[in-house]
Amino acid sequence: MTTTASNLRVIITGTTGMVGEGVLHECLRNPNVEAVLVINRKPCVVTHPKLREIIHGDFYNLSSIQDQLGGYDACYFCLGVSVVGLSEAEYFKITHTLTLHIADILSTRSPRMTFCYVSGAGTDSTEQGRTMWARIKGKTENDLMKLPFRQVFAYRPGFMKPDKDAKNVLTLYKFMGWMYPIGRALFPKVFITLRELGLSMIDVTRQGYDKKILEVSDIVATAARATDNKS
Repeated sequence: MTTTASNLRVIITGTTGMVGEGVLHECLRNPNVEAVLVINRKPCVVTHPKLREIIHGDFYNLSSIQDQLGGYDACYFCLGVSVVGLSEAEYFKITHTLTLHIADILSTRSPRMTFCYVSGAGTDSTEQGRTMWARIKGKTENDLMKLPFRQVFAYRPGFMKPDKDAKNVLTLYKFMGWMYPIGRALFPKVFITLRELGLSMIDVTRQGYDKKILEVSDIVATAARATDNKS
């Protein structure tokens, strides 16, 4: 499914985290995005003419704001947590239950939407593997694909280099940022930039893609396609 629209209206979750912040910055500077709505528990501390923010405390109950979620072309779902320190039940609730609750409402309010879900490298599509987080991510991907969106894409990035002006950078990435040029040269199927992630999401929203699960090589290819086709 293809659209060359240059006036996309998008929703982004998780913009107070590293990945969501990177996607937000690309959407704000991209000429093909007209308006951005972010939904956060706390302010993202970004101001821009394109940007509107909803502060909402309970992501498991969107009834008070769901009427504001209609008429959007895409959702870039960057909300997520580390599995470290969480039980399987806790991780399932945050990763699967919360994501599907939000997605289900969006599929009703904006059924022509493209939904891009940030999953992770190593996700288990069979839902049968031994690694707990990978099984749950796989089930989340699979269940999102069943919703009546125009398109659903699952993103499985590896190491992501943030923008130089990013504020919400994970500690690991602060210490390992120096190795990005080497890593990209030696392991091009592992290393991307957050700008490439944002560009890829905008590109597949506009032009579609022949794969529903995007690995690093697919993210790089669609980001390059977006750059080539910028209007």
